[in-house]
Amino acid sequence: MTTVDSAAFADSVRPDAADWDARGAVPAEVVKAVAHAGFLAADLPASAGGAGRTPAELGELCADFGGVCSSLRALVTVQGMVAAAVLRWGTDGQRARWLPALARGDVLAGFAATEPGAGSDLSAVTTSAVREAGRVRVRGRKLWVTFGEVADVFLVLAACAGRPVTVLVEAGRPGTTVEPVRGQLGMRAARLAHVRFDDVTVPAENLLAPPGFGLSHVVATALDHGRFTVAWGCAGLAETCLRTAAGHAADRVQGGTRLADLQAVRALLGRSLADVTAARELCARAAALRENGDPEAVAGTVLAKYVAATTAAAVADRAGQVLGAAGCAGDSPVGRFFRDAKVMRIIEGADEVAEQQLGEYALRWRP
Repeated sequence: MTTVDSAAFADSVRPDAADWDARGAVPAEVVKAVAHAGFLAADLPASAGGAGRTPAELGELCADFGGVCSSLRALVTVQGMVAAAVLRWGTDGQRARWLPALARGDVLAGFAATEPGAGSDLSAVTTSAVREAGRVRVRGRKLWVTFGEVADVFLVLAACAGRPVTVLVEAGRPGTTVEPVRGQLGMRAARLAHVRFDDVTVPAENLLAPPGFGLSHVVATALDHGRFTVAWGCAGLAETCLRTAAGHAADRVQGGTRLADLQAVRALLGRSLADVTAARELCARAAALRENGDPEAVAGTVLAKYVAATTAAAVADRAGQVLGAAGCAGDSPVGRFFRDAKVMRIIEGADEVAEQQLGEYALRWRP
């Protein structure tokens, strides 16, 4: 790995992001460059092969990437989710096998939890994991697996004898079928796939954590990590939209008047500035809580993700209003981010789920 500034790396690929979106893929050579730069599973400790980034440093990385391409940020997110789960719940042998490979990018990970009948309620998964002599047999179908098209291993949520389990399933095992997804609303370059497991067998040591821990512990750890990185990515997305809108308003003249001199336009920019600043501060607060091991860290991350995602959607919408037809062009970053921002309000916990969680947290504030 080499030491590379994430902001400089993001700026170097910014001109290519629209083409990735149009082609539906972050190129393989870019994925390799991200890995070589040490941006994958970057918060893993050095002893596990990672760069040992603090939560704030990981957050800034995701903001830099999120301000250029949500799919590029998603690569960092999904790799980090699986690595965080293995670090927290894996055995010494599992950590030694998987973590350095994840950090180097030798192995790309997919997080396979969602099913046709299990989205926000992951307790409804029907994928089965049957324990046999020295092995586990997995059967089921997973949807919307980020970078699932090119993943080397999937962290699969399943049910085993009525209890939730997680199991690491290598992509090349017989019975694994990857169905690439194209033309989705947002994150079009994130190599999404649906994945089918038809009696795929893996060694018993691929089970991650004891039966019963799959959802409440392993998946919860992965989702918490994912929310944190998505929150920062949304903050970066919103900042780029605001900067783009402000630049357009300052330069664009209509009827002899700059857009920036119109009160309505300034009001849109002002609201966006307030929202972006608030989202950034909540992301920084979430990072500090995580750094300090504060018991409020999980709630702080939910709050940051909720506010940052809604901010990304609102600011992208306002930027589109300011840019007008220019924001609707096929290569417009604002148009691309407008589509991506809608997805951000669904993944790693939809708005409505977050509101319920935050409502429970707010009840602690009663006098």
